[in-house]
Amino acid sequence: MSSAKRQKTAKDGVPYELVYWPGIPGRGEHIRLLLEEAGAAYTDKALQPDEEGGGAKAVLALIDPSHMGDDVGNPPILAPPVLRHRDLVLSQTPNILMYLAPRLGLAPSADDDDVDGIYRLNSLVLTALDGLSNEVHDCHHPIAVSLYYEDQKEEALRRSQDYVKNRLPKFLGYFERVLKSKASGEGPWLYGGRLTYADLVLFHCVDGLKFMFTKAMEAMEKEYKGVFELYEAVKARPKIKEYLASDRRQKFSEGIYRHYDELDITE
Repeated sequence: MSSAKRQKTAKDGVPYELVYWPGIPGRGEHIRLLLEEAGAAYTDKALQPDEEGGGAKAVLALIDPSHMGDDVGNPPILAPPVLRHRDLVLSQTPNILMYLAPRLGLAPSADDDDVDGIYRLNSLVLTALDGLSNEVHDCHHPIAVSLYYEDQKEEALRRSQDYVKNRLPKFLGYFERVLKSKASGEGPWLYGGRLTYADLVLFHCVDGLKFMFTKAMEAMEKEYKGVFELYEAVKARPKIKEYLASDRRQKFSEGIYRHYDELDITE
């Protein structure tokens, strides 16, 4: 099977196309996990060579300042990830996830009794992305994204110390409370007693944090037992397990979640 294209048929017969930077899981990984769990047909441009229109070339073509849209009025894209489906071109991770999740059976759809469920799930997703992804990136780039980590190491250590001491427990504690709530339902899931896309998003955040702040996350496993049980439950799902072992899964490196020994602290 090609590592760049899944061969299974999408539920509506139209494959999805994901455009993201090659070489890192990044924010595109949240989208991949939905597509993989659902067994949807998709092309991952990050895994295609530049000369075949993939890789960084695919991203740069979309974010080029001269790109003014197309015949159906799609606006220029500021940054990836980008999802193409039929004539639709979407950007912004939460926006793409809200589009995909009901279609892939990973969130309530308009036909379900729980018509407001997608918004409750989106709240969980936005909270995870805020506190367990965006703030994490700022730990190694607290001054400016345009500067190298080496240009802000002292500030990065201070930011990481505060994050590990105050912010990380705050967000893990919130999701622990969600998992203990009545709305969580039975089993290890965040909402309604079944796997949803919010669980997949939280899984990737925890996975990245385990890579970046290994010591701190190990120290927190007993206190936030439900969060780590959810992590293990997602990891054990057959399609996710197969994906994580495949060459479609890109390794953590110089993306949002980075491991620096000097930042791998417990307090």
